[in-house]
Amino acid sequence: MNRTIRILAIDVGAGTQDIVLYDSACNPENFVKLVLPAPTQVVAARIRAVTTRGTPLHLAGFLMGGGASSDAIREHLRAGLPVTAHPEAACTLHNDLERVRALGIVLTELPPLGAEVVRLGDVDVPALATALRAFEIELPPIWAIAVQDHGYDERTDAHEYRYRFLQDLLAQTNDVRALAYRTPPPYLLRMRSVQQQVPGCVLMDTGPAAVLGALCDPTVWTAAQTHGAVVVNIGNMHTFAVALRGTRIYGLFEHHTGGVTPAVLAELVHALQEGTLQHEQVIALGGHGAVFTKGYRNAAPFPFVVITGPNRSLARPLGWYEAAPFGDMMVTGSYGLIEATLRLLERESGTVQPSLLPGAPA
Repeated sequence: MNRTIRILAIDVGAGTQDIVLYDSACNPENFVKLVLPAPTQVVAARIRAVTTRGTPLHLAGFLMGGGASSDAIREHLRAGLPVTAHPEAACTLHNDLERVRALGIVLTELPPLGAEVVRLGDVDVPALATALRAFEIELPPIWAIAVQDHGYDERTDAHEYRYRFLQDLLAQTNDVRALAYRTPPPYLLRMRSVQQQVPGCVLMDTGPAAVLGALCDPTVWTAAQTHGAVVVNIGNMHTFAVALRGTRIYGLFEHHTGGVTPAVLAELVHALQEGTLQHEQVIALGGHGAVFTKGYRNAAPFPFVVITGPNRSLARPLGWYEAAPFGDMMVTGSYGLIEATLRLLERESGTVQPSLLPGAPA
């Protein structure tokens, strides 16, 4: 009798955290699913409540994604209220702690008397456990978590380092199913922080997770298998596009969603489709850059274009197909994370595991 596999997949974004509890004994339509505010949004709300009360703030916990949380910390400082922080939590603002001190934040492991403590982190294990157990759902043994990590090197800015990460991504493998791992590279500090919070978890970047999840849509899968496709994930912070045939990646680019217009997106995607995209073209338009495999230009064109992500409406005027794996776009990244985790378990165990991809064993 086959053992039931249960995986809690958490795709951590800037606006939401999208959660799917995979159970190999269930149809995907019956998986437990949650779309909740992103951890950075939750932390920001807690910090603003402290600001409203006019009390000192102490940041505890771990390095996490910035955005809303970092903005709320700065608002507290601008209100003339003191902020102290544990060094690990302070890295949320910047990995260079001298730059954190320059903001007026005092680094200390223990909160000062009278300070309200807000705990930082990309995964709130106790909260998830409480929420699920309220519905008689026990936590599974396997956790898989996707975050976007710029990486950090004091000699290189985040923009350049993200490009180096994208290069490393394709250097590992050109199979989008194989981009999940147990141990992240040393420079991916956000992923390493998640690993501290959930020891033994599987980790993945949010971009490839969304692309792989989109392939769970039968229309996307058929197009990718036959003539090739470009899958574009338009997230709240970043836009990530991949040219692939089957599950093999040939090229990709990444941009800031805030700097993308339909015209910019059309230009970059068309060039990626036709095999003419250049790294410098993406940089000139304000993006992180483009990376290609050796056979990219000969493999083009990739005629079918797919969009997913919470800001996909930005590209809707372009008439591209909108992926909805198992009828639910909001957890596309979670499905991709599950599929990549199953393939990782397969490599680790040497035993064939189920798959969410169309036509594969369920």
